[in-house]
Amino acid sequence: PVAGYLSPRDFLSGLAFRVFHCTQYIRHSSDPFYTPEPDCCHELLGHMPLLANSSFAQFSQEIGLASLGASEEDINKLATLYFFTVEFGLCRQQDGSFKVFGAGLLSSVAELQHAITTTDKIKRFDPEVTCQEECIITAYQNAYYYTDSFEEAKEKMRAYADTIQRPFGVRYNPYTQTVEVLSNAKKITAVVSELRGDLSIVSSALKKVSAMDENLDVEKIEKLLSSSLHVCDKTLNPEEPDGPEQTSSTPNKE
Repeated sequence: PVAGYLSPRDFLSGLAFRVFHCTQYIRHSSDPFYTPEPDCCHELLGHMPLLANSSFAQFSQEIGLASLGASEEDINKLATLYFFTVEFGLCRQQDGSFKVFGAGLLSSVAELQHAITTTDKIKRFDPEVTCQEECIITAYQNAYYYTDSFEEAKEKMRAYADTIQRPFGVRYNPYTQTVEVLSNAKKITAVVSELRGDLSIVSSALKKVSAMDENLDVEKIEKLLSSSLHVCDKTLNPEEPDGPEQTSSTPNKE
């Protein structure tokens, strides 16, 4: 429990450890449909249903992990992206209409009506652009951002987080409930070893389920796995520049 707003760094670091800071007070009865500060109605109606979804909870934690060790500039940008996705994000449906998933909209009838009736203010989510948007606390937002799916928002945020300059990587260990700093080959090897075990379980399950379920799209799952490995391979082995191989003209010293 907290008494009000935290600094962006403190709030985001809590998410990294699977801790969500909540306020305990309730909005004034004179204005039940809008509150400039997050109250327990906002937490219960807006955040808790989404955090009960494992995919959304993972998304929130990944934003928190991306903030650890980041500069103040990057922290503020991450906080802005969190604000316009988790708090005020929308998804566009196939018919062009919008559905809301942002907690700030779900818990505020007044701003929800404002957002969906001013479609000229709804823009496509682009982390590089959205991170420059002003976060308004005491009034309605000047702009809202959408994706075609929640998964699209996750992938764009992951790609943006990869651009944050840190000399290490981090991961959350659910067994010890700690954040591990991946700063050397030994630690990375240990993580890969764990992943091999998980992949072995997935591979075994795929064989068993595909034998019983003809509708299982094994190819889709394989593409999902290979795309992740391909990104990793490109990072570790950047493509050679075009043209003939360059050799050093300096003779080797015996």
